[in-house]
Amino acid sequence: MNCEIKGGSFPVAICNMDAGTAINCETGAMSWMNGGIKMQTNTGGGIGKMIGRAFAGESVFMNRYVAESPGMLAMAAKSPGEIRKIAITPDRPIVVQKGSFLAMDEGVDLSIFFQKKIGAGFFGGEGFIMNKLSGSGDVLLEIDGAAIEYDLAAGEKMTIDTGYLVMMDATCSIDIVMIKGVGNMIFGGEGLFNTVITGPGKIMIQTQPLIQFATAIASMTSSKQG
Repeated sequence: MNCEIKGGSFPVAICNMDAGTAINCETGAMSWMNGGIKMQTNTGGGIGKMIGRAFAGESVFMNRYVAESPGMLAMAAKSPGEIRKIAITPDRPIVVQKGSFLAMDEGVDLSIFFQKKIGAGFFGGEGFIMNKLSGSGDVLLEIDGAAIEYDLAAGEKMTIDTGYLVMMDATCSIDIVMIKGVGNMIFGGEGLFNTVITGPGKIMIQTQPLIQFATAIASMTSSKQG
């Protein structure tokens, strides 16, 4: 995927496409385009994958942009932050949270990923069903705020608050833990549970989840009205 990321804190991925190439993306992702690029809306792999994407919080249909002749396709992020291009290889699939997928090469497969432990889905805040990206090619991910990456060694753990996890290698595992201490639960402002990721593998964390930002704005608005 020949893309250049521009726009600073309000990013857009501008992809130059050769004739015969194609990019699959979320519906509504296209911001502008030129040349001989045509859009095809499809199920992205059949009814089963449509249902899976719905459960994972993504759009039910996908758009496929095909370059019948050379052209440019631009896809902007939905909120301030970053767009990151990640290389997917057969030996390195990744798992991403809902809402972070933007686009992918034709050689990449988007499927659903079920948490091994149901508690991680119901209480951990990252969703019982996430997205798995496998195959070969590049993917574009949206990050709220800035992206911070860590390489976890085997058995190394990272505790993350709800909504901050963007991506992890499929070699990592995810679990939830209850915050210790009644006082911490009631007055700590962190909820009842945290998400724990265990290596080995790379993880990506976002610094300002959109839900956290929206909650802060709503709280400020409510206090001013009061």
